[in-house]
Amino acid sequence: MEITNNDVLRRVRYTFELDDAEMIRVFGLASQTVTRAEVSDWLKRDDDPAFAPLDDLGLATFLNGFIIRQRGRREGPQPKPESELTNNLILVKLRIALNLQADDVLELICTDDVDFSRHELSALFRKPGHKHYRECLDQVLRNFLHDMQVRYRPGAAAAEDPSAT
Repeated sequence: MEITNNDVLRRVRYTFELDDAEMIRVFGLASQTVTRAEVSDWLKRDDDPAFAPLDDLGLATFLNGFIIRQRGRREGPQPKPESELTNNLILVKLRIALNLQADDVLELICTDDVDFSRHELSALFRKPGHKHYRECLDQVLRNFLHDMQVRYRPGAAAAEDPSAT
């Protein structure tokens, strides 16, 4: 099953216990005004009639705001949100927001099904077109998001899946 922008948004919201007001504030940190209704529709189950898909620009904006929320605003001009997101970019933005080192990321993505070396991990963070670039597969991002939840929201049941709500 393909991981969607809405899945990523739901997982980050759940893991860091962001209520609607905080979600709106995070978008605002990246200079985008959103309404409570928009946030609500993005968080709905995919089969809900009111569900609205979140586009790449919207998720990139949210993740930029999340970086500012977690790390503070950096000096100078703020990064522009990407209009096209890949799993690699999502992973990079979450790594920056959470101030994770390579060993931390390896802990979050390595499971019984997925094993990475430091070299393979660095390939995920390279620019597309680089000869050692490696595409981040959905399963790798899914493992990262799941283990991020376990690490940052330890009281939550590991079997609980916010992307299913």
